[in-house]
Amino acid sequence: MEQRSGRRDGSDQNFDYMFKLLIIGNSSVGKTSFLFRYAEDSFSHSFVSTVGIDFKVKTVYRHDKRVKLQIWDTAGQERYRTITTAYYRGAMGFILMYDITNEDSFNAVQDWATQVKTYSWDNAQVIMVGNKCDLDEERVVPAEKGTHLAEQLGVEYYEVSAKENINVQQVFERLVDIICLKMSERVDVEAPVAPGNNTTRLSDKPAQLPQKCC
Repeated sequence: MEQRSGRRDGSDQNFDYMFKLLIIGNSSVGKTSFLFRYAEDSFSHSFVSTVGIDFKVKTVYRHDKRVKLQIWDTAGQERYRTITTAYYRGAMGFILMYDITNEDSFNAVQDWATQVKTYSWDNAQVIMVGNKCDLDEERVVPAEKGTHLAEQLGVEYYEVSAKENINVQQVFERLVDIICLKMSERVDVEAPVAPGNNTTRLSDKPAQLPQKCC
């Protein structure tokens, strides 16, 4: 796992795990607003296109573990694609976002999913989200269509709103839970604990994962 951080302080290395997460999707779907809502609980109505890539750090507690999240906000424009795909390697989780009021952004989801498969590691986990669900009167992509595509891709699906803070925290928590679950499965398969060993694994206490709520 990559352990770079944009901030250095006395507690910088005080964590059990570090997960590198990427938010991907077309330009203007709300990736930056989604990240700011989660990391800083703030929202701005002004739109400023992300240039290249940026990230924020947030530490959360899940299943008695202190997990440091390094969350990368990627530019959606084609001209930055070479830059952003270079950051896919080492990422443990992806939030693949589209805008429910923009059909083009939904139609691009398959291409973004293909890029994840091409440039990321095999065990990277993905959650698909339809952003701006507060604008239901302007919706052009039905929720059923999003659910169907997510089923085809084999990923979970949420509808969210960065503006109204709907399902923002739930998506990040669910992604962290899925990563932890996959890690525990790999530990069970690759490194079984010998009898009498007191090493604690994530799988020692089955995680109570939150239910999906769209």
